[in-house]
Amino acid sequence: MRKCCVTVIFAALNEAQLGNVGSDLIVSLARAEAHYRSKTFAMEERTRIEVLGCDGGIGGALRTCALLVNDNMLIDAGTGLGELPLSTLTGIDHVFLTHAHFDHIAHLPLLIDAVMARRASPVTVHATVDTLRILESHIFNWSVWPDFTQLPSPERPSMRYSQVEVGQAVDLGNCRVTPVPAEHTIPTVGFHLANGNASLVYCGDTTVCDPLWQAVNAIDNLKYLIIETAFDDAKLQLAERAKHLCPTLLAAELEKFQRPAEVYIDHIKPGLDETVMHEIARQVKNRRPRALKRGQVLEL
Repeated sequence: MRKCCVTVIFAALNEAQLGNVGSDLIVSLARAEAHYRSKTFAMEERTRIEVLGCDGGIGGALRTCALLVNDNMLIDAGTGLGELPLSTLTGIDHVFLTHAHFDHIAHLPLLIDAVMARRASPVTVHATVDTLRILESHIFNWSVWPDFTQLPSPERPSMRYSQVEVGQAVDLGNCRVTPVPAEHTIPTVGFHLANGNASLVYCGDTTVCDPLWQAVNAIDNLKYLIIETAFDDAKLQLAERAKHLCPTLLAAELEKFQRPAEVYIDHIKPGLDETVMHEIARQVKNRRPRALKRGQVLEL
């Protein structure tokens, strides 16, 4: 690791024993040194991502989209979230939502309700302004579910909203989360997760989207790409109308992908797993995409 310039300057001051240098300057440099070391250490720790759910629907063992990051952060809050014990649910401080479709938010209301009395601080829900408006108007509206930004009181809420925008990073411990472009039937984003070691991009729900690939191809240390393929090719027209991908569309999109990352497929509709993965294997020649699995752990 290269030395920070603060480290070099501070060492020089110590060696020279410059008595005429003000103590305030030395204290400031020491504080800057400590801050730099703490930030560098945090960003170089491992980031653990557990797949709680990655299916395009429910039925039997299928669970919809949710990734648990470092035990205190969620990317989407689908039905996979319900498998976690209450103690783990209570430790979730941040939830990042790609969009407001129900398979991605289904267990968010139940999460907040379950942990409300067990936490001293609110759960922060990070999403675009469009997604937050949908949550406020159609979910946490006192008709479908209580407004937990007001409970148990406006002064001590159980949930708070934080607006995110494409390209604007949010730093949380050893993980930086940055929204990336995606294209769907309602406003949506994907998320780029990064630390000092590597990166992962979770595309959420998307169809053909050139801005997504511009963002992804700019990531030098990309290790994993998680991208949806909801339908098989027999449902190409449905995929286009619903703004999802099928193997033919995915193959064309991956031609735009310039990074040597591992590719995982998620959001396959119930009953289509074998067909979709067989069609992908036949059409995607220069990569070997694999189906993402519930319980799988990815590390950065």
